[in-house]
Amino acid sequence: MDVSLSLRRTLFLTTLIGTVLVGSLACGRSGDSPSTDADADTTGPIPFTIEGRLAFIQDGDSTVTIDIEIADTDSARERGMMQREGFPNDRSGMLFPFQKEEPQSFWMSNTPVALDIIFVDADSQIVNIAKYTTPFSSENYRSGEPAQYVVEVPAGFADSHGILEEDRIRWRRLD
Repeated sequence: MDVSLSLRRTLFLTTLIGTVLVGSLACGRSGDSPSTDADADTTGPIPFTIEGRLAFIQDGDSTVTIDIEIADTDSARERGMMQREGFPNDRSGMLFPFQKEEPQSFWMSNTPVALDIIFVDADSQIVNIAKYTTPFSSENYRSGEPAQYVVEVPAGFADSHGILEEDRIRWRRLD
């Protein structure tokens, strides 16, 4: 076999395998295929930054309050909890506020920790909870109803704190 042809085939196969591997590691938000946004590509764990507080409300009373990181840019939403070892404690979470209320979909392709994903409408009412999501899964977890906010918390949080559909949230950004 011609050495040049063998080298070209090897390069082609190496490039093809690399492309498939990189594409399979993408993770984030949306029902679309995982993005290749350079902002979402990082090396190593990403630290958790407390940017606000969020309370879960049942019958007008706060049941539990958590520290939140707020993913309010496209790159932060896309990155979410990927490449993170988890939350700093069991009363931490991530809030994804969106510009408008519409069906939302999240996946776990590059997320190493199981989560409860809580979908919340524009009136701050919980419309769906995806409990105990599977790490590194390509399954889409959908809101079912239109949602303007999504809250990610450690898996089991909703069950541990009695969080239910139709409960509400109230959140604020820290000064």
